[in-house]
Amino acid sequence: MTPFLQVKNLQHIYSTGTPFEHVALEDVSFSVERGEFIGIIGHTGSGKSTLVQHLNGLLKPTAGSVILDGKDIWSDKALTRQCRFKVGLVFQYPEYQLFEETVYKDIAFGPKNMGLDNAEIDRRVRKAAGFVGISEQQLESSPFDLSGGQKRRVAIAGVIAMEPEILILDEPTAGLDPESREEILQNIDAYRKAQNATVMMVSHSMSDVARITQRLLVMNGSHLVMDGTPAEIFNRAQELTDMGLDIPEVTRVFLRLRQMGMDVPNVYTVSDAAQVLFSMKGGRIDA
Repeated sequence: MTPFLQVKNLQHIYSTGTPFEHVALEDVSFSVERGEFIGIIGHTGSGKSTLVQHLNGLLKPTAGSVILDGKDIWSDKALTRQCRFKVGLVFQYPEYQLFEETVYKDIAFGPKNMGLDNAEIDRRVRKAAGFVGISEQQLESSPFDLSGGQKRRVAIAGVIAMEPEILILDEPTAGLDPESREEILQNIDAYRKAQNATVMMVSHSMSDVARITQRLLVMNGSHLVMDGTPAEIFNRAQELTDMGLDIPEVTRVFLRLRQMGMDVPNVYTVSDAAQVLFSMKGGRIDA
């Protein structure tokens, strides 16, 4: 069975043939299935943002290909345009791109560009607003009267309203307080489950990706160097640290305990850590 999305031997070189030539991606290959929640991690400059901009055709590969539903997205102009609706991309700090008079109009902007009729646009706006917790009353407000967290929700709803089959988010919780971060993550996961959509999330928060994603892609020096479940990736905590990457705080604590000679497993979520500690005391906690 052909994967829903395939990235094959992807390469991207900026400023080719100039003194500023820079290889941002080199021979990156992976596949994605419908409904997956994938985290993308790596240090600054590792190629994460360049990678996700290829997945909906914002950047064209120097070499290699991006194949969506069995077709190279650059094989035909119509396919490239269609890809940009099927693969929705939310940039970092998307609230800075809000510009309409009302929240409703901002969320409706994408569906309008798809050429949908007014009834379908209205359905999508209200459904997307529901996913991110925007009330009917707030739809008629100016987006600039909202809090930072609410603006972020509106921006995400604007992409969700296009009902993308793949939703890509670049640091969706950056700059938010802990409560808003958790709510945004739950909103995103609610969309994934309701639509059977794939979600790919670039994040520097190892705690977030450890808790909510099913799979992690690790970028380093323009290459994809790891691909596995959070458990598999964070079991290689020392390798991640050697790359200059952070690891979940609880993983760091248990890594230090092992270095001190304690017989403890590697854990990457607080709930896992609690279970281990209770087990060591002869008890247990239920998930």
